[in-house]
Amino acid sequence: MAQTRVVVVGGSDAGVMAALWAKATDSSLHVEMIVKDQWVNYSVCGAPMFLGGEVPSVEKLAHRSLSDIEALGIHVHLNTEAVAVDGDSQVLHVVHQGVERSVPFDRLVIAQGAQAAVPPLPGRDLPGVFSLHDMEDTVRIDRFIAQYQPQRAVIVGAGYIGLEMADALTHRHMTVTVVERLPQVLPTVDREFAHRLAGHLGAHGVHVMTDTTIERIERAGQGLVLTCHTGERLDADMVMIVVGVRPHASLAQSAGLHVHQGAVVVDERMATNRAHIWAAGDGVITQHQLLGTTYLPLGTTAHKQGRIAGINAAGGQAVFRGVVGTQVVKIFDWVVGRTGLKEEEARKVGFTPLTVESELTDHKVYYPGASPLWIRLTGDQHTRRLLGAQIMGQYGAEVAKRIDLFAIGLMQGALVDDVNDWDLSYTPPVSSPFDPVQMAAQAWQAAWKAQQ
Repeated sequence: MAQTRVVVVGGSDAGVMAALWAKATDSSLHVEMIVKDQWVNYSVCGAPMFLGGEVPSVEKLAHRSLSDIEALGIHVHLNTEAVAVDGDSQVLHVVHQGVERSVPFDRLVIAQGAQAAVPPLPGRDLPGVFSLHDMEDTVRIDRFIAQYQPQRAVIVGAGYIGLEMADALTHRHMTVTVVERLPQVLPTVDREFAHRLAGHLGAHGVHVMTDTTIERIERAGQGLVLTCHTGERLDADMVMIVVGVRPHASLAQSAGLHVHQGAVVVDERMATNRAHIWAAGDGVITQHQLLGTTYLPLGTTAHKQGRIAGINAAGGQAVFRGVVGTQVVKIFDWVVGRTGLKEEEARKVGFTPLTVESELTDHKVYYPGASPLWIRLTGDQHTRRLLGAQIMGQYGAEVAKRIDLFAIGLMQGALVDDVNDWDLSYTPPVSSPFDPVQMAAQAWQAAWKAQQ
């Protein structure tokens, strides 16, 4: 009897998880991975840390080596691009070194991911202008820096990647300017946090320009010049355009899969509208427990969705429970985390939100090294349901741990009042008898009571 063939398209987070979990679920399967480049299972999330010199080599960004994956009995085809799917015949068409061939499958997982969303900006293709979304981008940027030793960098986009790259290029001794068309940096947090963060960037020498749109990029001698909508001109030796991503859709469309705003539509089992085809990662929709169906490409989500797709492609019955938008970023010596909804987001979907900010310390002040911890907590005024949280503090102040606590509460449908009942650890060097997350909940309760 022939082995059941599971073919996975994609070699990053979702694709690798799908292949690994399919094989773990049923070791008798013949599992193949189709990977467009040579970078199977590399951490693109770590690219800014490598480009900033904190990670010593690009090879260190590999979660697993190719030999590690192949040792599990998974067949990996590198530098092979999937170009079309014949869903009726269950055949995947791929191209390797210019030669097209057909790969039959019994079950297919599409985990192509997303691509950089580069606006139609004149000059975007000039030498020295980069996006950053995959390992090929990472290597190109590293080679450029090594060869040309740029001194001035302009980063277009002040989201997570833009601010991580501001940190990285500052560490590479460049003068950095960040340009953002919106009124604030890091639009996923409230303006109060964004204002504080912009000041922190400035304290590290980063020039921040908000409410500013770049109209064109031009060559100027050996460098580049960017023209803003105001007419102001910015000189640069290199430019990075990091304004978001958009899902890969061509392969899914060739298979006749349903897509919504470019992202593949899947159910809670990561199944598509075509039998024998699953999809996962940055190329698919996701279910947000407070917003419903949305598009929210995150590495953590891709890992979880890939796992679910792999288990189910192998015959399992796993279910993806959705997300609450939990994110964290380190910028210089600060960490910023968020989960759930901001106040304006909550209001748009019908809640009556109340947001309260508390300034606390990460541990007991009598123990040396206590540092400020700002927590913004959002709850619904009618039901007292926990809706979201944002935390900002020093690296080492357990920001990520604490935002994750709120994320767990959100996933469980907790009330703000429930936070006080959480059984959390305590010793003076790391916390307080009531952890800062609980003190923030108590501040919210007091503010709510004062409004009654």
